Amino acid sequence: MKINICILLLALLPFLAHAQSSLSGEEGKEIHKEKLEKKDYKPEIHGTIRAKYEYQTGMGAGRFEVRNARVSITGNVLPKVAYKAEIDLSDEGSIKMLDAYARLFPLKDFTITAGQMRVPFTIDAHRSPHQQYFANRSFIAKQVGNVRDVGLTLGYTLPTLMPIVLEGGLYNGTGLTNQKVWHKEVNYSAKAQLFPTDGFNLTLSVQGIQPEDVWMHSYDIGAYFETNRFHIEAEYLYKQYSHNAFDDVHSFNSFVNYDLPLRKVFTKMSFLARYDMMTDQSDGETRDEQSGALTITDYKRHRLTAGITLSLSKAFRTDLRLNFEKYFYPEGSIAKESEQDKVVLELMVRF
Repeated sequence: MKINICILLLALLPFLAHAQSSLSGEEGKEIHKEKLEKKDYKPEIHGTIRAKYEYQTGMGAGRFEVRNARVSITGNVLPKVAYKAEIDLSDEGSIKMLDAYARLFPLKDFTITAGQMRVPFTIDAHRSPHQQYFANRSFIAKQVGNVRDVGLTLGYTLPTLMPIVLEGGLYNGTGLTNQKVWHKEVNYSAKAQLFPTDGFNLTLSVQGIQPEDVWMHSYDIGAYFETNRFHIEAEYLYKQYSHNAFDDVHSFNSFVNYDLPLRKVFTKMSFLARYDMMTDQSDGETRDEQSGALTITDYKRHRLTAGITLSLSKAFRTDLRLNFEKYFYPEGSIAKESEQDKVVLELMVRF
C-alpha cells in the first residue's frame, strides 16, 4: 500500500507541481542551442576544502582534521541532458563517492534525475558543506535526517504566482555501496518548498526508510527568513518506527545569523547562535543480542552553539569559522567522544 501511494505520487508529480533549480549553476541546467552552445557544454569543476582544529574541553585534547576535500564535475551533454559526479577525497580521512547522476529536462520546469544523490528531505540536511553556517552540522542534518541513496527523483515547479517546488523519488534503501541487492520494497522521499514572499521559505518533507524489517517514517517541517543582514531558521523532525519497535524520535534545530559588513581584509563578520536537540534514536538495524530489540545508536542530547564567521570573499567561498559547542546530556546517556563540549576552528574554501 505504501509503495502504491509513492508510485501514484510520482506519477502525478509532473501534473501537480518546478524542478529543483541548479545550485549556483553547478548541477547542470537546461540550455538553448542559440546561446553559446560550445561554452555551455564545457564541464565545470568545483571543489570544497574544509580543514579544522577541534579542542575538546572535557578531555583537554585536540585534533586536526580534513573534514571534506570534495571535487565535483558538472555540465551538459545535450541542451536537456545534464550530469554530476562528486567524490570526497577526505571525509574525515575516508574516500567516498557521493553524487553520480544524470538529469533530464523533458518538459518545461520538469526534471528526471537518476543515479546516486542526496534524497529530497529537510532544509539543513540538503546543504552542501560550503553552504553550512556552522563548522559542524545540526543533529537533523547529521544524525536524524541525513540520507544519500541510489534511485530516481522527479521535480516540478507549480506554475503559480507563489513559487512552489516539488520533488519526490524512490530509492534502494541499502546505501551507496550495496547496490546489487534486489528489493521487493523501496524507500521513498518527498519534499515541497513554498516561497510566499521574498526571503521566506517554508519546507515540508516526508520520508520512509526500511533498513531491515522495520519501517522508519519521518516527517519534517521547517522555515527560514532572510534579509540582507539576517538569516533566521527553525526546523522540526518527527520519526516513527513501525510495530512500535522503538520510541518515537523528536529533533529540533534553530539558529540565527547576523552579517556585519567589513571594509578591510574581511568582507564581513557573521555572528551566529544555534540551539538543536534530539531524543534517543535507533538506526533501525542495531539490536540487542539477547532480546533482539532495537537499541539506541544516538543518545538524547541538547546543544548550544555560538559562532563567529569571517568571510574573506563572497559568502560561502572563503570562510574562517570559530564555534563553541556546549552539550547537555540527561543522566544515563552515553556521550560519544566527538559529541562533547568543544571549540572548533575551521577554514573553508570553495573553488
